[in-house]
Amino acid sequence: MGFMDKLKNKFKQNEEETEDVSKKYKQGMEKTRNSFSGKINDLIARYRKVDEDFFEELEEVLIAADVGINTVMELVDELKMEVKRQNIKDTNEIKDVISEKLVDIYYGDDDEEIEKLNIQKNDLSIILVVGVNGVGKTTSIGKLAYQLKQEGKSVMLAAGDTFRAGAIEQLDVWGERAGVDVIKQGAGSDPAAVIFDGIKAAKSRNADVLICDTAGRLQNKVNLMNELAKVKRVIEREVPEAPHEVLLVLDATTGQNALSQAKTFSEATDVSGIILTKLDGTAKGGIVLAIRNELQIPVKFAGLGEKIEDLQAFDAHAFVYGLFADLLEDEAE
Repeated sequence: MGFMDKLKNKFKQNEEETEDVSKKYKQGMEKTRNSFSGKINDLIARYRKVDEDFFEELEEVLIAADVGINTVMELVDELKMEVKRQNIKDTNEIKDVISEKLVDIYYGDDDEEIEKLNIQKNDLSIILVVGVNGVGKTTSIGKLAYQLKQEGKSVMLAAGDTFRAGAIEQLDVWGERAGVDVIKQGAGSDPAAVIFDGIKAAKSRNADVLICDTAGRLQNKVNLMNELAKVKRVIEREVPEAPHEVLLVLDATTGQNALSQAKTFSEATDVSGIILTKLDGTAKGGIVLAIRNELQIPVKFAGLGEKIEDLQAFDAHAFVYGLFADLLEDEAE
């Protein structure tokens, strides 16, 4: 059974369910898929054999999807080797190899557990959320809190972004929507002090998870690094081995700019995972692969809509299904 058939079987089983993973990725990645699948189909229709010209045009399609030049070169090299190994001549057979290699590139030497949150079983878990202003950081925190609460966990929020006007009030609104308490101080307060209060409150109330918001932008990179380092020191002092996750929020619609933000924040703090917002709003969803492959940071959540339930735990197989759903359905007909 080919890889495309495995994807088809895996994600067609429960597709009648409204909130099924396959359906969310299929709907949420429509813009990227329309661009990507259409161009792949066009390539396959125009080329009868897999040759160097075919690979050159495939490179252009992948780069246009924001997969990233380094990742594209690596992917195409691997495709060439696989085509040679399997003695593939017909371009119709290449879709299966492309989809398989996309998943391989995402996981690398890691297993699929990299996408799961590091939640402590019988102790307080602390999640630090970082990212520049305007990427959907506060919204993502609210959606993540809602999701964890739906899983039966007791969740609290700490309003550590004390510099941006309205940030505390915005987090308050999302706390109400998610049905969780928000620990806060006044605007301009010391963020580390707010996080300290949040930890004390979470411990006293036996909360399972404390999600900490942080400043989205300071005057320069040095200030950003110093502020995050200070917050982390407070967390580590109060809860050894914490934070258990440092999640960086990136806006998928900003493409390569998101990649440069990821580089900056990964230098400032130990980013353990990405929340990629607005994946449903871009035709360049390949940024998922660029981030993972070039920075070795897994995407843990993807924003596939505006509703509170639309922050979806990331799954590379579902992502590739979202890219190829139309092609899979064409084959099924």
